[in-house]
Amino acid sequence: MKIEKNTAVTLRFKVSDAQGKFIEESSDPMVYLHGGYGNTLPKIEEALEGQEPGFQTVLALQAEDAFGLRDESLMRTIPRSQFPPGVKVGGQLEGRGSDGREQVFNVS
Repeated sequence: MKIEKNTAVTLRFKVSDAQGKFIEESSDPMVYLHGGYGNTLPKIEEALEGQEPGFQTVLALQAEDAFGLRDESLMRTIPRSQFPPGVKVGGQLEGRGSDGREQVFNVS
């Protein structure tokens, strides 16, 4: 069965930066409905269109093809004393953004 519009696709992924440094890997398979529904990045759908089960590939995505360029205006400096114990650089925290919505924050 080829991947086409309205196909349920299950995949695993690994993400590395431009220098090849590992960023993250899927611990569980990701499942999405293929066909332009906004369930995954368009470049991923393009690469998978017409492929068959077992297909493997490596994609080099530019920032604009993924989540966009880094926006320095979104950076916040918060004193370490305001973090709970055990928080480390590279970790994540959940909290509320300035609009009151739940967000995940990366510690850098």
